[in-house]
Amino acid sequence: MKFKHPQTLEQIATLLNVEFVGDGSFPITGINEIHVVEKGDIVFVDHPKYYDKALNSAATTILINKKVDCPEGKSLLISEDPFRDFNKITKHFNPFIASKSSIAESAIIGENTVIQPNVFIGENVTIGKNCLIHANVSINSNCIIGNNVVIHANTVLGADAFYYKNRPEGFDKLISGGRVVLEDDVDLGASCTIDRGVTGDTLVGAGSKIDNQVHIGHDTVIGKKCLIAAQTGIAGCTVIEDEVTIWGQVGIISGLTIEKGTVLMAQTGVTKSLKKGVYFGTPQREYRQTLREVIYLKNATNKEKK
Repeated sequence: MKFKHPQTLEQIATLLNVEFVGDGSFPITGINEIHVVEKGDIVFVDHPKYYDKALNSAATTILINKKVDCPEGKSLLISEDPFRDFNKITKHFNPFIASKSSIAESAIIGENTVIQPNVFIGENVTIGKNCLIHANVSINSNCIIGNNVVIHANTVLGADAFYYKNRPEGFDKLISGGRVVLEDDVDLGASCTIDRGVTGDTLVGAGSKIDNQVHIGHDTVIGKKCLIAAQTGIAGCTVIEDEVTIWGQVGIISGLTIEKGTVLMAQTGVTKSLKKGVYFGTPQREYRQTLREVIYLKNATNKEKK
């Protein structure tokens, strides 16, 4: 998430009421999670296990709960609770704006796009040309939709990320400030949910087709010309490369990469990143080898019965 205007280290420290390490005029241009940080970003870290990863990331300001040696060319914000203060930054620079109508005045809708009854379109949404948005779709704030996109009834774009910190008093939610982006020629079936990024974009690439009742978690990237069948669930921060086919009821855990051209057969449970191939089963295995094993076991047990 980029700020509309660059900030300084001192300005952010004042907002959070925390100590800082570095030049007070050190520039800060946004905040991001560790897997998408860039120069100018703040990243937060609140566990010693991940200190080195955060300090050595592309982020140039680290919101951290312990004073440590500051790497050259970077700055620190010393916070008792980085999770809480990361939320505070998101709220300040990207506050929730309650809509006063079913289609926000700030929304931009392209030529020849059809909006069916009972659709909600939030603040700062952009929809391209020749789209068809069916009844009861919800498109929350800041979503970007390309040209020739079809979205079927009851689908929700831009729901919050499923991201919580377990505290003694209960679960504390990490506030979502990212977007959902659909490129050109995407089709979404009925009752799909695509969560927005925590700080970045959840992306569906051009020409991809998604069936009914598919869930795509926060910050996940779906490549171009992918096919995803019904009741598939894809956790956050996953990368599905171009031309991947995912059949029904597949489950994919977070943070994985599925290589271009891969096929996941129905009801496959994916627990690790995959090279191009055809996979089946839970945990996933190469499809033909799995079939051979099933046939072998069937033949062996049939012989035992005789």
